[in-house]
Amino acid sequence: MSDHRRADSSPPNQPNGPEAAKRDGQTGTDPLELIEQCLAAFADDDPRRKIVYKLRHAVMLTAAASQQREAEFKKMGDVVAKLTAPANRIGTLLDIPGEGLARIVVGGAEYYANVDPRVPAADLKIGTQVLVNEAYAVIKTLGYDLNGPILKVAEALPDGRLRFEQEMGRQSLILQRSSDLAGMELKAGDEVRIDPSHRIAIEKLQDRKASKHVLDEVPKVTWEQIGGQGQAIAAIRKAIEYPLLHSETFQQFKFSQPKGFLLYGPPGCGKTLIGQAAAGSLSKLVSESKQDGQSGPAGRPPVTSGAFLHVKGPEILNMWLGESERMVRDLFAQARSRRKEGALPFIFIDEAESILGTRRAMRSFNISNTLVPMFCSEMDGIESLRDVVIILASNRPDLIDPAVLRPGRIDRKIKVSRPDRAAAAEIVRVYLNEELPLNTEMVAECDGDKTAAFSFLVEQVVNAIFARTDENRLLSIRLRSGQSKVLYRGDLVSGAILSSIVQRAKEKAIDRTIQSGTPAGLSAKDLLDAVSEEFREGEMLPPDDAAEEWLKLLDHHPEQVVGISSFRRGRQTEERLVNPII
Repeated sequence: MSDHRRADSSPPNQPNGPEAAKRDGQTGTDPLELIEQCLAAFADDDPRRKIVYKLRHAVMLTAAASQQREAEFKKMGDVVAKLTAPANRIGTLLDIPGEGLARIVVGGAEYYANVDPRVPAADLKIGTQVLVNEAYAVIKTLGYDLNGPILKVAEALPDGRLRFEQEMGRQSLILQRSSDLAGMELKAGDEVRIDPSHRIAIEKLQDRKASKHVLDEVPKVTWEQIGGQGQAIAAIRKAIEYPLLHSETFQQFKFSQPKGFLLYGPPGCGKTLIGQAAAGSLSKLVSESKQDGQSGPAGRPPVTSGAFLHVKGPEILNMWLGESERMVRDLFAQARSRRKEGALPFIFIDEAESILGTRRAMRSFNISNTLVPMFCSEMDGIESLRDVVIILASNRPDLIDPAVLRPGRIDRKIKVSRPDRAAAAEIVRVYLNEELPLNTEMVAECDGDKTAAFSFLVEQVVNAIFARTDENRLLSIRLRSGQSKVLYRGDLVSGAILSSIVQRAKEKAIDRTIQSGTPAGLSAKDLLDAVSEEFREGEMLPPDDAAEEWLKLLDHHPEQVVGISSFRRGRQTEERLVNPII
């Protein structure tokens, strides 16, 4: 029976098996297509259609699962292939000798490699990192390495290469520039980052220590804003302005223009302001001078602006050997660079005695043994006011090395003295100008004349400071000659103190206005209270046991002072010996 059924299941006169399938071209036919053919052969009401539909659904699910497994297998095969593939090497591009060629260094060894045509030519920059395959062909650029040692340029060679000096015992380096450094002006002392392979100079670094001293513009301080220093102002104006205003006369006498100035005197008396005003005035005169419209004999460009390099002496001091000298060298190099750009540079060094002090026999005793010679050699390399102007300020000029102060370097020494009574009144008028609001009652007492009211206030302040009363006594000094002197407030007053007095008085008027809610102008009581507070015991002067600090505030030579005593709570303290007489 079963044999009969198998015979009936095949079409008549048709062989069964693979031969039949091969003959009909149905080898490898999609099962879904066969199922669709079966469905098409059955009648719509044939119950076998439901079974065939279920079969088709099962086949479709099996096919989808099979496709997903194949995709996962392919993905896994790609991951395995990538993980087992050899790593690409990273090198540094040294040169491009020709189209499609590159000279690279990989692991310290150089190669003459091919470049993948798909790599953009614009990305092939000397000094950049490149990716190379097993055949050492460049297949990708990675940009500049962000790491690497920093060296200082010792010399820029004519062909563009750079020479670097290293630490003691190590050889100097000569490196070529990267594409970004090609054509950039580099000078001795510039900091440059090189690639880790020590083959290419990659990046110029900004010297933040030097740039922070340079102001974008010359200070706007004018001579009119400085009060009480008429003699010092006249001396420095005569030294810096006359050679420019009367150049023909100076040329007839073959007069050599000064290139260095020393402003010395007690602290707070306006040395910094005078230096700033001198820079502003000289820069203006030089830029307006007809002679500066032409290049000088050294080919200097015409002056179009000014650059003010303000340095405080202690900022240069550094514990590392040679670092302070480097900062001085960089300061002058920066000034010369600004001069090449058309600006007249002014180097203003405050507290100059801290770095230019008298030298001693041993380096370990004083850093000035090498710092002073470096400063002097740099000064000898500049030419008067046409190149760089040097202005030193010091409270103790006796501590500055004589080699610095000799003629030819610092040609003018100008003393900025403490203000006397008339100078103090002039300084107070600078800060107590007529634009400030005044107490209405005081103005009424002056018949409504505001100018007279301001004059009254100035007179009150000056009288309170310069009165020779017991309240104004500050200290007593005994000189080597045997003479004793009592110093009062007026003997130790300065422009900074007068400015602070006016500032205190303004604060009192502001507080009174805020608390009352009504405008309250300056009064004489505000200023007199401010004078008392400014000179209050212990605020202005150091304690008695700090004798050296006392001497810094005196106009007397320290060696001539034998003993000092102060007045506290209205009584004189016991005298402390400073330089005993032997």
